[in-house]
Amino acid sequence: MNAQQEGGLAPWQIAIGACLALIVGNGPIMQFTFGVLIIPLSEAMGTDRGTVSTALLVGLVTTGVATPWIGRLMDRHGVRRVGSFCILAFALLTAACGWFSHSVATLILLYFFAGLFAAGQTPLAYSKAITAAFDRQRGLALGVAAAGVGIGTMLMPMVAQWLLSHFGWRGAYVGLGALTALIALPALTLMVVPGGKNRTGSQASRTDAAGAASAPGWTARQARSSGVFWMMAGAFFLVALAVSGTIAHIVPLLVDRNVSPQAAAAAISTAGLSLLVGRVFAGWMLDRYPAPYVAILFFCLPLAGQALLLLNHSQHAGLVAAVLIGLGLGAEIDLIAFMQSRYFGHKAFGEIYGYFFAIFMFASGFGPFLMGQTFHISGSYEPFLLVSMVGLGIACLLMVALRRAPERVVPAHVT
Repeated sequence: MNAQQEGGLAPWQIAIGACLALIVGNGPIMQFTFGVLIIPLSEAMGTDRGTVSTALLVGLVTTGVATPWIGRLMDRHGVRRVGSFCILAFALLTAACGWFSHSVATLILLYFFAGLFAAGQTPLAYSKAITAAFDRQRGLALGVAAAGVGIGTMLMPMVAQWLLSHFGWRGAYVGLGALTALIALPALTLMVVPGGKNRTGSQASRTDAAGAASAPGWTARQARSSGVFWMMAGAFFLVALAVSGTIAHIVPLLVDRNVSPQAAAAAISTAGLSLLVGRVFAGWMLDRYPAPYVAILFFCLPLAGQALLLLNHSQHAGLVAAVLIGLGLGAEIDLIAFMQSRYFGHKAFGEIYGYFFAIFMFASGFGPFLMGQTFHISGSYEPFLLVSMVGLGIACLLMVALRRAPERVVPAHVT
């Protein structure tokens, strides 16, 4: 671990700054507040909730597609310059959803552009900064940073509800945009990647980019052509598909089993808390045990949760299952950043992370859709649970195979 970072910044301040910034990350602001706003949006625009939800789908897909591109820009021009621009643009476009949305088409267009710049307000920028600053305690630092997503997931829907009740849905969007800029921009530029006392922002950005360019590791092209990359991608896809699908439908699943709506809502809240705990605990374990073994543990937890949902229909079992599934979801982002840094180095961290995050986002969106279609066709969630349990088992086997690959793989021909 480096003793200090640019401008005399202690490394743990980077992790804390990343945690603060991710409270208003793309997930808490764009995804998890949408459920609060969907009813007033549909009423104001005179359409159904499914049509309005198209805006969120477009935004999330755009974020996934744009993340590798944003990562490549950060590798070339630095986290500070690209990240600051993306945060400001994402904040303004979020506010614009309140200022300028007069139809579903306008809302979808604004979510498209917001999703594009939201790629710079994902864990990408912060994971890149942390992996450059930490070595010995890298896992824990990533866990502390990713905890911000869990905190934001719990807090931002409540903030959106307060803004909605006082200022309407237009004011809610403006307020969320303002919070994003006021929290994330200072956290990034003052704590995560500061300019330093005697350097301008452009000088800091050049130093940031030069450090990544000279760092050891694979290029993005070399990573994409390796079996290690595709084993990791396959495992992360299968886990995100299984876990996101189950979490998205756990409330109706429990209600269908005669669990009260209040108790079912408690299950999803419990899952959110376990997501937060899982991220920090996974980071702590990654500093002490081989990453593939930690991954297997956190892949087996949601597998056990799904098995419990299949075998026991009680309210208590549903709460326990939600905790187990939330722990799996909470660990995955940490695992992506940590394992990528160990196997591929830091040379093209942004772009390679972007590919993994795009795969994660696609699976996170496809999982709920697939589980919903399973229920529509069969009248039961159980076929999805069975298939996703098989997928989780395959993900564990991929980690077993990955354990044979050496860490810090740096080909001799890296340029």
